Amino acid sequence: MSTFLPPAPPTYSEASTRVKAAKLITDVLAPANLVIALLLLVGWHSTNSFTGVAWGLLGALFCGIIPITIVQLGVRRGRLTDKHVRVRKQRIVPLAASLVSVVVGIVLLYVLDAPSEVSALVVAMLVGLASTLAVTVWWQISAHNAVAGGTFMILLLVFGPAVLPAILIVLAVGWSRRVLKAHTLAQLCCGTALGAVAAIVFILLR
Repeated sequence: MSTFLPPAPPTYSEASTRVKAAKLITDVLAPANLVIALLLLVGWHSTNSFTGVAWGLLGALFCGIIPITIVQLGVRRGRLTDKHVRVRKQRIVPLAASLVSVVVGIVLLYVLDAPSEVSALVVAMLVGLASTLAVTVWWQISAHNAVAGGTFMILLLVFGPAVLPAILIVLAVGWSRRVLKAHTLAQLCCGTALGAVAAIVFILLR
């Protein structure tokens, strides 16, 4: 079992320009933010209308908004060190709770007959989250890069080569996590590869 423990990052006021940039990227491109953005984009694509965006928003509620709320409550109550949950052992409970939230979202989307692309994406997110949880039990894989990698691959599947520049999201997230010493290179690479699992599930179900 991994004993890797990332150091606490410095505050913005104490950080160098490089570290400030890394902290900003880590915050802006956090998993919940990418999940919400991806669901809204795929939702729009599923119907080419704001109806699809509404379906995406419903999925985002259970896949992004509720999970980040769970983490924020954990931080406020002192059960989690920070919003990115840098301590591996602390990740298991919020990941498991998020898993339950996503399952509820899937059931609701299928009952309400949501567009297949949106439902497929949420199922793919469930598989990605479950895989991340399984690995997290014994090793500190990068959830940031898992979501970034999955986001890029799914965008490519949905929108085609026009979104190839989105690979910069994966590179930027990986760079920021290394600068903050949040993960080893192996943890970042394996996290990115794990994102492919969600992409494969999505392409099989859409």
